[in-house]
Amino acid sequence: MQNNHTALLLTNLGSPKKPLTKDVKKYLTAFLMDKRVIDYPLLFRFLLVRGIIVPSRASNSAASYRKIWTTEGSPLIVESEKLRNKVAEKANFPVALSMRYGEPRTEDAFDELLKQNPELKNIIVLPLYPQYTMSSYGTAVEEIKRVNAAKKYAFKLQFIDPFYNQPDYISALSERIHPYLEEGFDKILFSYHGLPERHMKKDDHFISRGGSEDFQVPAINYHKQAYETSALVAEKLNISKDKYEVSFQSRLTAAGKEWIKPYTTNRLSELPKEGTKRLLVVCPAFINDCLETLEEIGMQGKADFEAAGGDKLTLIPCINDQDSFAKTILHWAESKMK
Repeated sequence: MQNNHTALLLTNLGSPKKPLTKDVKKYLTAFLMDKRVIDYPLLFRFLLVRGIIVPSRASNSAASYRKIWTTEGSPLIVESEKLRNKVAEKANFPVALSMRYGEPRTEDAFDELLKQNPELKNIIVLPLYPQYTMSSYGTAVEEIKRVNAAKKYAFKLQFIDPFYNQPDYISALSERIHPYLEEGFDKILFSYHGLPERHMKKDDHFISRGGSEDFQVPAINYHKQAYETSALVAEKLNISKDKYEVSFQSRLTAAGKEWIKPYTTNRLSELPKEGTKRLLVVCPAFINDCLETLEEIGMQGKADFEAAGGDKLTLIPCINDQDSFAKTILHWAESKMK
């Protein structure tokens, strides 16, 4: 496969256009109405999302977004664009960015790539989710396939597999964490985005069927992937088992009572009572910093930890546009072109 007929598309979750209630309502509706995010029948999902969740959460969510909003815009969008730019600087083929919800839209990214190269025959897609779930990696793939089919583009799609245990990713994540270990700590908490337990059963079924012909699914579900990512990083950084643990954040109780445990919110309140006074928190489910890392952990989580008796909580930034990870993405894309 020749580079001059190929392009790379990075895709991430998305963000409200502005930190205003009306924009957050629009974003939350698009996000939560996705049948792979809240996997209830359409009518019940409609009533739950539009009648309960969005009206009750939009104003508070907008206030949370305002806490982290920058002069450049939404941190998730800004950091994703920086990563795209870093990869594009090193690539000899077009590179674009899209969001699953909001802007830039998938079709806009496709059109941008075609504008750069009208003879495009293949687009390699990297969903920026290290671990596989149907509500993250899975929905990103399906949306990109849907747009491609609906618009009848002539190019083909190739997807880079989930990379939760890939050595290059583990090295990049470890590189991000390492400087913070030198400051001294009692424990490091690997906090991943939470999921309803029922999603695990669906993902287990998907995995048992061999997944999709578009990408290689992991042999284990998200819960186990999170523990494997954490163990591989701990091993690389020589962190003993008693110095780290795994938890899950961002629980939306209206979308299902039983979520995978342990809950990050609980652990942040419990750890000081167990002797952890200096806590490092890293969020490996996210490549780019966003509301869930900056506000939920870096602000609210920090306040909860300190209120429970902790001395210091340090949020380790996400990989973002780290140079080594940009090189890793380029390597993965070029490997697909051979």
